[in-house]
Amino acid sequence: MHYTFSPRSLALGTGLVLLIACGSSKKEDPANPGSMVSSGPVADTVQAFLLKTDTLKKMVELPGELIPYLQTDLYAKVQGYVQAMKVDIGDRVRKGQTLAVIEAPEINTQVAQSIAALQAAKAKLTASADNYNRLYQASQSPSPGIVAPVDLVNSRNQMLADSASYEALRQQTQAYKEVSGYLYISAPFEGVITTRKADPGALVNANSMLLTVQDNNTLRLRVAVPEIYVSAANGNKNLSFAVDAYPEQKFTGVLTRKTETIDPGTRTELWEFDVDNAKHLLKAGTFVYARIGLGRSTPSFVLPPSAIATTLERKFVIRVKNGKTEYVDVRQGMTTDAGIEVFGNLATGDTLVTKATDERKPGTTAYWKVH
Repeated sequence: MHYTFSPRSLALGTGLVLLIACGSSKKEDPANPGSMVSSGPVADTVQAFLLKTDTLKKMVELPGELIPYLQTDLYAKVQGYVQAMKVDIGDRVRKGQTLAVIEAPEINTQVAQSIAALQAAKAKLTASADNYNRLYQASQSPSPGIVAPVDLVNSRNQMLADSASYEALRQQTQAYKEVSGYLYISAPFEGVITTRKADPGALVNANSMLLTVQDNNTLRLRVAVPEIYVSAANGNKNLSFAVDAYPEQKFTGVLTRKTETIDPGTRTELWEFDVDNAKHLLKAGTFVYARIGLGRSTPSFVLPPSAIATTLERKFVIRVKNGKTEYVDVRQGMTTDAGIEVFGNLATGDTLVTKATDERKPGTTAYWKVH
């Protein structure tokens, strides 16, 4: 039995080891034709290697998606008719720019009525305040009886009542003015218009969507990282990625945030990278091929695939210890070009069978030497 090693695989051990299992064969006895006699032990040689640690590094390509850094759907807040749509899809807008105007005559009427009522209340308050001040000044005269105390109290109460009425109307007028401000739809941030759902003359309700604006100067690249790679990629803040629209060009992103939880449905953690899109080459919604560098902070055991046996019950390697074979259960880590990363009760210098199989039972006597 032979295993062909690549140069990388040979680095896993200090040399090849021959395992010699003692057995016997039989041949026909010349003196008694038809009967068999033992011909002595026959060596069954098996390749093996000495286990050593290796630095694990690999690049993995994962699917991802670009989404806008900011995105907002703009709705009408009051019922009315669209008077003007000042933008269309693809238009770039600045923060605070008026995008649409809604016409609602009843709101304008309410504002006008409220302003008129406020002016009347102000005039009434001015008159009652002037009357109170005159009576108060007269009550300070040395001559007694000029102003009855009850008249002074009544005038003061009237002034306070008029003041309260004026303040209530002022607040109501302010509220009407704020509602009238809803007739003007403005951009919440700098970006681009991606959706337009109304035209001039259309009747809209308080929950009708008019426009969608996106900030695509910076994009978010979201990548679902499998659980097995989460710790191995913690030290990497940058990644490169490609898109179908520019197959020959590479783009970069910077890791900025993680969900800090594993999705139980996909067994992945969502990572988000910021992508500078000042040139607006990339589009939100684009599917990307993201390449993330992986590596362990400590050395790992990396074995050739043939050294790992898998059955329905377990995954194990075969170690030779004190002249006997034994099974050692392992857990599989990352797969690299050099082999498969494993975790288990293993140590540097262990002798492992190159080709593990459950046909080689544990406890078998084995003799070995460096090849």
